[in-house]
Amino acid sequence: MKTMDAATLEQALRDPAAVFATPEEVETHGGLSDAQRIEILRRWEYDASEDSVATEEGMPGGEDDLTARIFQALDRLGGVDPEKTSPTKHHGLTRGAVKRE
Repeated sequence: MKTMDAATLEQALRDPAAVFATPEEVETHGGLSDAQRIEILRRWEYDASEDSVATEEGMPGGEDDLTARIFQALDRLGGVDPEKTSPTKHHGLTRGAVKRE
């Protein structure tokens, strides 16, 4: 697969679900570096966490296992340190949460 063009990459960083159907698609995309895959998945995880909080607060929810699938993809890309989540209700991953070999 060829390298992703700059406009599509920017869109993927802003709204990963608009470019990719699944977290696994990000993980296996041949046109992205590991750093780009990790950043897209981190941002998707944040979005999924916000959706989860909204569901918890009574708003209609989305896909229940999305956050778990994102964590699994991130773990396969380099490992996730669950101790490095933000102290907010969203529990987003910090930049240092994904370990790289």
